[in-house]
Amino acid sequence: MWGRNVYDSISKFLQFQLTVNIVAVIVAFTGACITQDSPLKAVQMLWVNLIMDTFASLALATEPPTEALLLRKPYGRNKPLISRTMMKNILGHAVYQLTLIFTLLFVGEELGRTRCSARQQLGC
Repeated sequence: MWGRNVYDSISKFLQFQLTVNIVAVIVAFTGACITQDSPLKAVQMLWVNLIMDTFASLALATEPPTEALLLRKPYGRNKPLISRTMMKNILGHAVYQLTLIFTLLFVGEELGRTRCSARQQLGC
């Protein structure tokens, strides 16, 4: 039971970390290429990694094992740690986060201006 719980915690942590790091690297690289300045500075990237690593590991590693883990078949010795489902989840979440971040990065200022001008017209 404990072994399966540790395996599940490791796979959850890997899925979370790979998603966050893929997004951070793509945003830093693409932002630097397009805007000639990285949207995230080195110190900001270090803080993001520090906070994400610490809290994610605490949240995902402190989950107690349950009896339901024993109802599942054990994983094989040759089973990859990152399955196809995990890879689909990682890529899907990364695409979602990248879409949101790039929208805010490249169109966010314009969206903010239109919202402010709409408020000014309403007298807010």
